[in-house]
Amino acid sequence: MKGIVKGEQERLSWRYDDELLYIEAWGRDSLRVRSTHLEKMPEKDWALEPQGEVKPIIKISEDSASITNGKICARINTYGYITFYNEKNEEILKERWETREVPVDMMATENYARVLKEWGGTVPKAVMTFESNKNEKIYGMGQYQMEYLDLKGCELELCHKNSQTSIPFYISNKGYGFLWNNPAVGTVNFAKNLTRWTAEASCVIDYWITAGETPAEILENYTAVSGRPGEFPKWASGFWQSKLRYHNQEEVLETAREYKRRGLPLSVIVIDFFHWKHQGDWSFDPEYFPDPQAMVDELKEMGVELMVSVWPTVEPYSENYARLKQLGFLTRADRGVRTQYHCLGAQVFFDPTTQGAREFLYEKLKENYGKYGIRIFWLDEAEPEYQQFDYDIYRYQAGSAREIGGIYPLCYSQAIYDGMKKDGIEDPMNLTRSAWAGSQKFGTLLWSGDIYSSFRSFRMQIRAGLNAGMAGIAWWTSDIGGFWGGDPESEEFRELLVRWFQFGVFSPICRLHGHRRPSGTLPEVVDSGMFDFNTCGPNEVWSYGEKNYGILKELLMVRERMRPYVEETAAEASETGLPMLRTLFFNYPEDENCWETEDEIMLGRDLLAAPVTYPGMTSREVYLPKGDRWIDYYNGKVYEGGQTLMYPTPLEVIPFFIREGSGQYEKIRGQAEGGLCGWKN
Repeated sequence: MKGIVKGEQERLSWRYDDELLYIEAWGRDSLRVRSTHLEKMPEKDWALEPQGEVKPIIKISEDSASITNGKICARINTYGYITFYNEKNEEILKERWETREVPVDMMATENYARVLKEWGGTVPKAVMTFESNKNEKIYGMGQYQMEYLDLKGCELELCHKNSQTSIPFYISNKGYGFLWNNPAVGTVNFAKNLTRWTAEASCVIDYWITAGETPAEILENYTAVSGRPGEFPKWASGFWQSKLRYHNQEEVLETAREYKRRGLPLSVIVIDFFHWKHQGDWSFDPEYFPDPQAMVDELKEMGVELMVSVWPTVEPYSENYARLKQLGFLTRADRGVRTQYHCLGAQVFFDPTTQGAREFLYEKLKENYGKYGIRIFWLDEAEPEYQQFDYDIYRYQAGSAREIGGIYPLCYSQAIYDGMKKDGIEDPMNLTRSAWAGSQKFGTLLWSGDIYSSFRSFRMQIRAGLNAGMAGIAWWTSDIGGFWGGDPESEEFRELLVRWFQFGVFSPICRLHGHRRPSGTLPEVVDSGMFDFNTCGPNEVWSYGEKNYGILKELLMVRERMRPYVEETAAEASETGLPMLRTLFFNYPEDENCWETEDEIMLGRDLLAAPVTYPGMTSREVYLPKGDRWIDYYNGKVYEGGQTLMYPTPLEVIPFFIREGSGQYEKIRGQAEGGLCGWKN
């Protein structure tokens, strides 16, 4: 061979000139590939967890070599070009090389698959190019605000922003899953003519690939090496009430009391941001929350958990700023001033990339919230949300933002998770506005960020939630009704709120949140935007008119009856890594029609719903997958799978079907009479 190739216990290594290449078995039916121009391969595993002993089959000849691990095989030719095959010897992915060394028709140019080259900096830019698979469909990659479920043809930023979460793992309908195991800022282009991954600053090309016959098998392989969610807390399956924001202790308590007076189920109530005196104090402002212990105790007597918002922003006036700076636990700026965010002041972001910093943060939360019995934290601003996304400026103790920016939200979640586990809390769950590959193992409940209150945004959230699930995030939610722009007095917004609530009932977490327009209770205060806290309008289920209240109340009761099923589905996610919210094709990969259906959802294996995502929509098509029979929730009628129905959708109705034989119809329908609000078709 042109290069020097060696077969070791778990790996095939190849060296030529200044390139060192490893192909090694890493988990079931999976291989990891790394390439560097350094003398030795860096040891960072990033999203991948250490694996037990794996014994691949390695073969070396004069002009090629191969490594086989279960259902996947990689072959490398004499020039170092890699092609991957499944157990049927079908090509599933191939590096894209265009060189004169291997004559190809019309090949006058030189394009290399693996490139590590410095572009004026001290750390190389890493580029990895693959051939494009014809008729390929691609899913996963976290959550991006777009109306596409299939990502083929899309170019995506590999960085986090508010409502954009980059998790560089995808599932292909060609029977493989792929992880770009690199936390650097960059891009991926799933183009028609090629697939190209770029890391703006990285000394290593590092990716992992697995083969499987179904999306479920692929995702199980991926979560086996990147981690799975832990135990799902029972309180999480109920209804969560939130808004921006409850101004003081009495508002929080009175809201919870009203839910109980009305006989409405409530599991969690949320205290959003600026309940503190200074950003970075991570504590209650005593002026507005004078007796947190009494507040928590009364809520617990009502069976309600309290969640509090935590921001990683620290302002110079905070009691913790000087100590954090002394310890090196604040994000640095390589150039310019050290102000990274403006929100009622000038702030610097906490740096969670070291164990010492993570322990510091958790101890502060434990000291100022945990002592009252609060155990749910809302890790907001988790990207973090820089005022300007100039990643070449910002630096953490673990490296520059350009090199390792992807891991910030993972480290942020890990701080709370590790502390809780150390304190004996077996089922940590924390709401987080961003995530990276492997975040699911740190109790991460991802939500889709501060999105707009519109039907278009609503449609995007469905795709975002489904793709987040196929990127390994089993626990996911969105702001029911959207965050920005909702007016409780608007009939248009009331319709959107109801339709979104219907979707929320089938989400892993059913959570109402948003910044609502002022209600007019304080007419002397002019609303000028987000930070007029006292004028934030109401966002409780009784805030949207009597007719809609009746619909929302019944939806709450449906969710309450669904809770045992939600918990069963969550237990499956903990065991296998499979998402709770699923596409039709995830459960029915053999049904080609399911791959074409992007606007229906399944919660677990047995519940199918078709959200109504356009205003004034009085009917919609619903496809029922082949291979099962489906029970209409409203009237008990049974339909054969493999057919499309035209289903009436008055405002009180979301098409809802239960897989026959699952036993869920009797459990969820319970004692309900006449379906949602008495409607029958």
